[in-house]
Amino acid sequence: MKRAAGLVITLIILLSQTSCFGLRQINELAIVTAVGLGLGDKPGTIKVSAQIIRPADARGQTGAPSGGTGQPIYSISAEGTSIFDAIRNLGRVSSRRVYWAHNFLIVMDEDYARKGIKDMVDFFTRNHELRMNTRVAVTPDLPDQVVSTITGLEVVPGEAVDRLFQNNHVVGRAPASDMMNLEEAFLSSSTEPVLARVQLKPRGISNKKPEEHGSLKQVELGGAAAFLGDKMVGWLSVKEARGLLFFLEKLGSGIEVVKCPNNDGVMSIEFKRARLKVTPSYANKEPKFGVRLTTEADIVESGCAIHLDEGIRQDAEEKLEQRLKSNIDSVIDKAQHRYHSDFLKLGDVFRNKYPEEWRVLKRDWNRTFSDAKIDVEVEATIKSGVLKSVGTEIR
Repeated sequence: MKRAAGLVITLIILLSQTSCFGLRQINELAIVTAVGLGLGDKPGTIKVSAQIIRPADARGQTGAPSGGTGQPIYSISAEGTSIFDAIRNLGRVSSRRVYWAHNFLIVMDEDYARKGIKDMVDFFTRNHELRMNTRVAVTPDLPDQVVSTITGLEVVPGEAVDRLFQNNHVVGRAPASDMMNLEEAFLSSSTEPVLARVQLKPRGISNKKPEEHGSLKQVELGGAAAFLGDKMVGWLSVKEARGLLFFLEKLGSGIEVVKCPNNDGVMSIEFKRARLKVTPSYANKEPKFGVRLTTEADIVESGCAIHLDEGIRQDAEEKLEQRLKSNIDSVIDKAQHRYHSDFLKLGDVFRNKYPEEWRVLKRDWNRTFSDAKIDVEVEATIKSGVLKSVGTEIR
């Protein structure tokens, strides 16, 4: 009898261990794929806009599935005195529990970012459902419009923006910012945060109205937002963002278009295997930095002449060097003299080489960084696309 009772108890325990007490059915969840943050209409409030996927309609079909609407997403918004309060208020209009584990994007408007993002970093890093590789960006547009914009290729807009970030290394016009590197910079004493800029541009063409070019707005990734502490201090242009990526992401390749020396045409130059080296030094209680960029390049398209000679090659190298140096100089000048914010991570480089000196300088590093001398040198070598001699092309 005792053995039978023990067997029953054992079976009950085993069954309880294999059951799904925490199971959440997909038809009971509001799966968020993008979220927008902005200031609310009432003073002291925050507006949260959520892009929620419709599982029944997100099938990539042209027509609406049976019982569906044909729209792959459903966008809702709510306000509150905090982010958590606003999210709780989403429950007033959402019939399902908001679920964050599949969120691709957090986008904030400029006013919200300038006021401070400390609460955003705190909330989303504490949220156990959120992935730390979630993309983070700032927009000059309304964030609820950004997260609800349907793209032409992807079914889910949040996923489309995530793919823009994934392919960003090809274009090289914005930092690949996510929650992980945002929190890292936010907690660091040697660098400041910088986030990608997204905005709506009339780039799409309607299939129903092809004659109306740009009749559909699409999300464009380009430029960046610079921060000092938790507050946004200004924008970086696409050109400045290109220079920024050499420091932050070791940008290795890209395209630059320069003018021809012999006519009004232009040539496209692809630089590759780019290497940026930053060398810090310290003398007379003043830090200095030497920045050297070396790269190889190919002429991939030319409107200069049918045959490109050695003189055109040298001119192209000089113009490429000037273009890349201008990109780097412009972002350094913006960081030092306008925003007084070391988002270039030069403080990290200095700290690694001079740890003792850093203990003193870190107390007011942004001011010290703003006064530091930074010398920039660029060397480019074109390997192919020109003629070394008649009938011999450099490869």
